[in-house]
Amino acid sequence: MILIAVALGAAIFSGIFAFRFGIAYRKKIAEAEIGSAEEEAKRIISDACKTAENKKREALLEAKEEIHKNRIEFDREIKERRNELQRQERRIQQKEETLDRKVESLEAKEDMLNRKSKEIQALQEETLEIQRKQLEELERISGLTVEEAKNYLLKNIENEVKHEAAIMIKDIEAKTKEEAEKKAKDIISAAIQKCAADHVAEATVSVVPLPNDEMKGRIIGREGRNIRTLETLTGIDLIIDDTPEAVILSGFDPIRREVARVALEKLIIDGRIHPARIEETVERSRKEVENTIRQEGEHATFETGVHGLHPELIKLLGKLKFRTSYGQNVLRHSIEVAHLAGIMAGELGADVNIAKRAGLLHDIGKAVDHEVEGSHVTIGADIAKKYRESQEVIHAIMAHHGDVQPETIIACLVQAADTISAARPGARRENLETYIKRLEKLEEIANSFNGVDKSFAIQAGREIRIMVKPEDVSDENAVLIARDIVKKIESELEYPGQIKVNVIRETRAIEYAR
Repeated sequence: MILIAVALGAAIFSGIFAFRFGIAYRKKIAEAEIGSAEEEAKRIISDACKTAENKKREALLEAKEEIHKNRIEFDREIKERRNELQRQERRIQQKEETLDRKVESLEAKEDMLNRKSKEIQALQEETLEIQRKQLEELERISGLTVEEAKNYLLKNIENEVKHEAAIMIKDIEAKTKEEAEKKAKDIISAAIQKCAADHVAEATVSVVPLPNDEMKGRIIGREGRNIRTLETLTGIDLIIDDTPEAVILSGFDPIRREVARVALEKLIIDGRIHPARIEETVERSRKEVENTIRQEGEHATFETGVHGLHPELIKLLGKLKFRTSYGQNVLRHSIEVAHLAGIMAGELGADVNIAKRAGLLHDIGKAVDHEVEGSHVTIGADIAKKYRESQEVIHAIMAHHGDVQPETIIACLVQAADTISAARPGARRENLETYIKRLEKLEEIANSFNGVDKSFAIQAGREIRIMVKPEDVSDENAVLIARDIVKKIESELEYPGQIKVNVIRETRAIEYAR
């Protein structure tokens, strides 16, 4: 036991000694490493200080060089600016010297002008005095005052100017008319030659032929109930008189008259004429007429080459087949105007399609003018706006009767084509009373001018021949009278086509041999 205790104590002591020795050894190694690290750190710091010092010296040198370079450049710029300032000072000094010399020269000239102005003023006063004396002498010699002489001269000048103006107007008109008439004749003749439209004069009655006179009784029916039913359903008057084998349909609405005509023809062919059958036939006939209207409108668009119209516009065009104006069928007239306007537009280089479209639609208002308040021009323009036609077409419709001033070449062409179609011989029938009034108004306008002796409306009112008094009207004034009469006719009279105003001045010398 003692031995074990001794051995155990020796082991513990040896362990403690070894531990302390190990600690001392490691401490010594650590101190050696720390000393080496400190020396290395001192060396690095020393090298860094040396490097920083070197860079500092290099930066200082570079900065000194840059400053030196900038100073040299600055001195050079200062020197150049100083030289430039010196040059400018010399130029300014030279200019000041020049201005001084000019001022001295101007002062001398001003003195000279003042002297001359005084001399001129004195001369003017002397001249005015001489002129006054001359005027007094002239008044004494001529026996006229200054105002009287002035009026005399002005009157002579006015007569001379009027004479020259009349001659100039005559020459200009002659040249302009010659060129314009030649061009217009070429264009219009070409248009008319290319467009040959058929026209049928229509009235407000239609005649339906009968197979025999016995059919009249069947149409009248028992106690007249058949004819009353037919008249009630169609709104058309049936005239059954002594005319053999014919019934006359009378009414101002051509579409209703057409419905009545178709229905009556169907009833005559069928033979079964009674109120129920009449009602059924009239309804079927009305649908047939509506179909005919649509087909006529489509045919008009195909014939003129105008496409893309609204279906309602096509229907309104078809209605024009049953409308007449002074005996001229409005649909045929519209087709003819479209062709004429298109041909003239092609000759002038304008848009042919727009011209045709405007020409075809120019009278579209006549399809409903009996149903809507207003002129057919305003109604037609409103319809074109409603169905989104172009502004050119709308303006042409508004301007084709001169309600507004034509502002486009298309409007002028449609106006001209409308006049050509309506005014050509045989196109329209004019009421005799209206025709006579127009001729009387023509002669009245001509006779209202001073110097007119007699006037005669000839060629169905397309020309007025005016005889003037030769002692009151000169050849030059005859030109002015013709122009004034034309303007008055245009402002006061409505007429188809154009009217030629022919002023004649004739001097006759008559003697008798006895």
